[in-house]
Amino acid sequence: MSTSLLVRSTLPRALAHRAVLRTAAIQGMLQSHYQHDYGLTSGFSTQQLDFEACLPIPKGGANDATTFPTPSPSHGSYHWVFERSLSAALVPLTAAAFVTSGSNFPVIDGLLGLSLVIHSHLGFDQVVVDYLHTRKFPVIGQVATWGLRSLTAATLIGVYQFNTNDIGLTELIAKVWAA
Repeated sequence: MSTSLLVRSTLPRALAHRAVLRTAAIQGMLQSHYQHDYGLTSGFSTQQLDFEACLPIPKGGANDATTFPTPSPSHGSYHWVFERSLSAALVPLTAAAFVTSGSNFPVIDGLLGLSLVIHSHLGFDQVVVDYLHTRKFPVIGQVATWGLRSLTAATLIGVYQFNTNDIGLTELIAKVWAA
């Protein structure tokens, strides 16, 4: 019992004593460094210095500060408001497209097709921006971004062709739903 009490009481003291000695040695090195390099004399306190201040800071690494993009109305709050407004507008537009038939009101059918493609593009674009950022993946990020843009353009052309030359999006969904 007394041995464990002795070990418990002397171990923290020994560790604290080593920490004090180590701190004093570091402060001595800092003081000699700053006195030698900067000509600091008596009255100089190493308490004011930071130990990390004398270490060299490498440039060009992963911990460099990132540059902020220039503010643009197409990003940030305007972008967020547009996405939410489009999502909210899809609900009554979808209901209106199915209450009226697509062949009688082709404008609603076209708006529904356009809105769905833009809504999907914005969602997939956020996935590409979040997970394949060009700063981390310079080649794959650009390929994914331009691939998404080309697929969106091809989808818009396909939806336009389908709405003008065939039965239309609303009629197709109604036929699939009834089958």
